[in-house]
Amino acid sequence: MANRSRTRIGDIFCVKIDGKRVRYFQYVADDLTQLNSQVIRVFKKSFRIAERLDWRQLVNGEVEFYAHVFLKIGSKLRYWEKIANVPEIGKMEVLFRNSEDYGNPNIKISENWHVWKINEPFVKVGRLGGGNRRAEIGVVIAPDSIVHRMKVGDYDFVYPGY
Repeated sequence: MANRSRTRIGDIFCVKIDGKRVRYFQYVADDLTQLNSQVIRVFKKSFRIAERLDWRQLVNGEVEFYAHVFLKIGSKLRYWEKIANVPEIGKMEVLFRNSEDYGNPNIKISENWHVWKINEPFVKVGRLGGGNRRAEIGVVIAPDSIVHRMKVGDYDFVYPGY
């Protein structure tokens, strides 16, 4: 039933990693710059399935990565389940990147990058250098790819390097 309820900023979602562990992410923003998708922050720590958590303590934990998603699709396909809401989302200084060469299998290293912050315009930077190299991949990520990264630490799709 929780999957059918309306999502709100601050919602916390649970992802089963295996038969013993779960991980969590929090819905923190809508990004009009990137297809009006939802932005999540994925917490680094995993927990035992039956472990009781203090949700406020969780949202103050270390963040592993940020990503753009469509939460409703992931819920409908049962990749995650909404379990709580904590309105505190903190200050987000996350930077995203995208390459105009994404999807072209012939380009291994792109020199056509742009970066942006949530709800701010894209800034074309060409070659990706300096602090921009720490930017998160900014395309809208499929739910199964979010879960894959939560399980193994990287995405399961090809993306140009820099």
